[in-house]
Amino acid sequence: AFDPLSVSVVVGSAAVAWHLLSSDSWLKCHFQECCKRNDTLNFTALKAQLDSRLFGQHLAKDVVLKAVLGFSNNPSPKKPLMLSLHGWAGTGKNFLSQILAENVHPAGLRSKFVHLFLATLHFPHHDQVKLYKEQLQNWIRGNVSACPSSVFIFDEMDKMHPGVIDAIKPFLDYYEEVDGVSYRKAIFIFLSNAGGDLINKAALDFWTSGKRREDIQLKDLEPMLSVGVFNNKNSGLWHSSIIDRNLVDYFVPFLPLEHRHVKMCVRAEMAARGYVVDEEVVQAVADEMTYFPKEQKIYSDKGCKTVQAKLDIHEDL
Repeated sequence: AFDPLSVSVVVGSAAVAWHLLSSDSWLKCHFQECCKRNDTLNFTALKAQLDSRLFGQHLAKDVVLKAVLGFSNNPSPKKPLMLSLHGWAGTGKNFLSQILAENVHPAGLRSKFVHLFLATLHFPHHDQVKLYKEQLQNWIRGNVSACPSSVFIFDEMDKMHPGVIDAIKPFLDYYEEVDGVSYRKAIFIFLSNAGGDLINKAALDFWTSGKRREDIQLKDLEPMLSVGVFNNKNSGLWHSSIIDRNLVDYFVPFLPLEHRHVKMCVRAEMAARGYVVDEEVVQAVADEMTYFPKEQKIYSDKGCKTVQAKLDIHEDL
């Protein structure tokens, strides 16, 4: 016969073990990724990463830091955080979104709670917009149900078919719940080249008038950016109800990068590869980039996008 005491100890131990492995306990989360539900972001760590890894974007860093800090510290936000990042390729939009994702879920883009959508990969066909909208709603609903602090990144918004992104409008609005699910802790990020020309022109106007780049403020760019994107048929947000309902918290401009910023990117890449930073190589790589306007050659037309490839041919140095 079984000793009742022994049986109760075994059953109790099994119950405890089941609880530890079936809930988001420290033991379970030691072996697999768990959803971060109540943790606030480490503002100091996020700022340090942006300062050391993102160059030439004082405005984007300032806006995103303040937006994320306020959102993270709010125990009951009224809606999800919605950021729309705009600027030419190579200016740091993807970089910033990755750093932000890593600070919400440490695994970053490898996290099962961070979801990256590419317009040309996930929504390629114009004649399937209705299907894409249904799939997108189901995907977001299911993932936010599993983790309220899910992060959704939509890249190549300027290649998104008009109307697709409006499918997520109900999840971005000021609702306590939608069909029993609260989306107010989620973060949505749009990445787009749309509006880049407007940003570049504004930056060049500042330079021409003798003003410092660092004096450019959000109020100088955001109003024209939101209107420009709304009226741009190639923005993915053309006449979008998301803009019409003022659901984008911030239109974040990424300024074109100057020669000095490209050099910063080269130094960072060399350090990441474990190289001794050689200023002759830094100068050579930066000089090989192409710049605009044609006469003044102030801004890199590819940002830092081709720095890695350019550095490859200098490895023997």
